[in-house]
Amino acid sequence: MFLERFYPNHEVDSAYSIDYSALYQTGKRAVIFDVDNTLVPHGAPADDRAKELFERLHALGYHTLLLSNNKEPRVKSFSDAVGSTYIFKAGKPGRAGYEKAMDKMGTTPESTIFVGDQLFTDVWGAKNAGIDSYLVKPIHPKEEIQIVLKRRLERIVLFFYHRRQKG
Repeated sequence: MFLERFYPNHEVDSAYSIDYSALYQTGKRAVIFDVDNTLVPHGAPADDRAKELFERLHALGYHTLLLSNNKEPRVKSFSDAVGSTYIFKAGKPGRAGYEKAMDKMGTTPESTIFVGDQLFTDVWGAKNAGIDSYLVKPIHPKEEIQIVLKRRLERIVLFFYHRRQKG
């Protein structure tokens, strides 16, 4: 089915509810994150919860990387606050950004996961790169108009995804 290319491998409430310890035990060694509406509301600085998450991930032994289509000042300031590497203007959903991220971290698709809030950029790109994707619910409803329009299309895809999950 055409829509399956947009289906996440996993759907969770939040980037903060994923059991990263259990994933580490299965051989996962890197986490690529989207920033806006995945870790904090759109445009917000890194908060204590985000800083604690990255501290915990690094203590577990994970490599982390922020992969964003945003401009460098936005991504760099967040990256500096959480102690992670980053790629800005990543060109998601193109594969190149995901592959560059794994190259920077020295990981493979099998040892990497991606966590993001959008199907048509985050999830589709991760799937194209062979990376397990975790779709999270957007943190805040206030979004730019182009994202609002994509969300309407995402609802259609998620309807069929959820129906398949039940089936």
